[in-house]
Amino acid sequence: MKKVVLITGISSGFGKEMSKKLTLDGHAVYGTIRSKCEVYPGVKTLNVELAEPDSIYKAVDRIIEEQGRIDVLINNAGMHSGGPLEDSPIEQFRAQMDVNYFGWVHTIKAVLPHMRKQQSGLIINISSIGGITGIPFQGVYTASKFAVEGMSVALRMEVKAFGIKVVVVNPGDFKTRNVETRIVSLAENSPYAGQFAKSLEIIERDESGGKDPVILANRISKIVNKRKPRQRYVVGSPIQKLAAKLKCYLPERMFDKIIASHYGIKF
Repeated sequence: MKKVVLITGISSGFGKEMSKKLTLDGHAVYGTIRSKCEVYPGVKTLNVELAEPDSIYKAVDRIIEEQGRIDVLINNAGMHSGGPLEDSPIEQFRAQMDVNYFGWVHTIKAVLPHMRKQQSGLIINISSIGGITGIPFQGVYTASKFAVEGMSVALRMEVKAFGIKVVVVNPGDFKTRNVETRIVSLAENSPYAGQFAKSLEIIERDESGGKDPVILANRISKIVNKRKPRQRYVVGSPIQKLAAKLKCYLPERMFDKIIASHYGIKF
């Protein structure tokens, strides 16, 4: 059945591939962008700044005016920060949360009245492996994803009575533009400089050697078309899927040691 889909952040990476795949599936797809860019034919673009709530509500109003409903919301747009926590200015924390968390909250609040009226809807929040486990030198970014995780669990219980489903997707390493767009904070003569350089090299190696975003787009397509989707999907390498499971069973100190070791940190 044709659905009306809103995806945030479709200029590249996951968003670009999801908008293409869902359009090919026959859905009416709207995607948010910050500036003019090339999109797949048939995808309708909406100029939105997630840090500017008014632009979000105007975009949702346009979809309702044109389609009369919104069946699926995919929260995908975001920014990436890196660097030692101590070196990261508080403004960076605020900017990260404004986009990766508060921007998503405003988008959810904008669509929920329409989904409640319909007595149906699907909200997919694209979190991260970093939303399951903290990643060293990505504390600012993972904090925003942990916030999304907690919000999603609470929201799922609140909206179930209205026929609305909430799904969290945790991608592992994919070949997106993270390496190019990551905002790095590192103080002059930082005591973390040596370890940060070593860990960042591993982070960027994992991302550059990651999976094709098309894989995630195909999984999202299946979730959108499922009558009863699972509450969570971890999409990544076998090791990343195993890590997500081990987090639930291993003692916290042991699990932290495994993660630290992967990033070249003695723990």
